Amino acid sequence: MGGKIAEMAQSRGDEVFSGYAHNVPAFGKAVKFDLLDGPGISETVMRIKPEIIIHSAALTDVDRCEREKKLAYKMNVEGTRIVSEASKKAGSFLIYISTDYIFDGSRGLYREDDAPNPVSNYGLTKLLGEEFCHGCIARSSVIYGKRPASGKGNFALWLIERLKSGKLVPVVTDQLTTPTLNTNLAKMVLEAADRRLYGVYHLAGATRVSRYDFALQFAKMLEMGADHILPSRICDLKW
Repeated sequence: MGGKIAEMAQSRGDEVFSGYAHNVPAFGKAVKFDLLDGPGISETVMRIKPEIIIHSAALTDVDRCEREKKLAYKMNVEGTRIVSEASKKAGSFLIYISTDYIFDGSRGLYREDDAPNPVSNYGLTKLLGEEFCHGCIARSSVIYGKRPASGKGNFALWLIERLKSGKLVPVVTDQLTTPTLNTNLAKMVLEAADRRLYGVYHLAGATRVSRYDFALQFAKMLEMGADHILPSRICDLKW
């Protein structure tokens, strides 16, 4: 998501610095920004002193967050804390990209003031990260779109890769979501930055759908073996 935001910000004439840990970004001035390197983050932020920091970096692989809980905590919680503290010292306006995984997904169309109830470790770590954000918390949902240059994926691309393998793909039926096109989300995030919006905002698509139904519709549209999508429940996936 960060790559799409950088691309759109650069296209409108903003000076953009793109942080990366491994893959050099295609847009903006590349700067090393590893969530596991706290001193490096602080040094980079204080050296550049950007007007705005859009913190989209995270360990987003839900299954990996379950397997490697310490790593997820270091990246999504401690890493966010360090970014937040550095942004305060530099006088930067911070936007933190969060997720609908902070909710259990039992009904969807959540309001900003609804009580969180994460059922996965990923959702929990992102929620804990929100506690450190002193600027704008932008929660989104099932971001999809063209693969960014860094090679990072999203739910739709993950689905395509799994379907190509020919194996059954378990997707939950009991988690409702509002799929969001990455270009639309980037526009909303940049508007929040321009307007210096403080507080929590839900920036997502307008249609409520289960992850299973979204996967089914997406696969049928691409003619990619929708019969390989296996309806599952959250408890089946051991989140």
